[in-house]
Amino acid sequence: MSNLFDLLGRIFISSIFLLSGYNKIFNYTDTVTWMEGFGVPGFLLAPTIILEILLPVLIIIGYRTQISAIILGVFCITTAFIFHSDFSNQMQVIAFLKNFALTGGFIFIAVNGPKEWSMENKKKYVRL
Repeated sequence: MSNLFDLLGRIFISSIFLLSGYNKIFNYTDTVTWMEGFGVPGFLLAPTIILEILLPVLIIIGYRTQISAIILGVFCITTAFIFHSDFSNQMQVIAFLKNFALTGGFIFIAVNGPKEWSMENKKKYVRL
């Protein structure tokens, strides 16, 4: 049962990034404009989309899970400070704290790794 909950947790924590990456693809120009409004160069959007789609997929399937979790945790902290540091706006405070909460989940994944239902845990059998 713990393997099921581990997989569900990896799916749930990854889903926000998959949806965000998908939305950035279909709102590319608007997202570039929004990012540039915060002083972030627009050319960083393409690597961001790749990061937001590739790393969550790796976490879900359980391949290179710990390094993916560390990178996404750093990404969450970075984006919290860049895009959500208007503490006079309650919604931005919530988004800031959401990013820190996600980082906490990624730290948990990085420390514990994926359980048995992962590509990293494939059993290696030796034929005699």
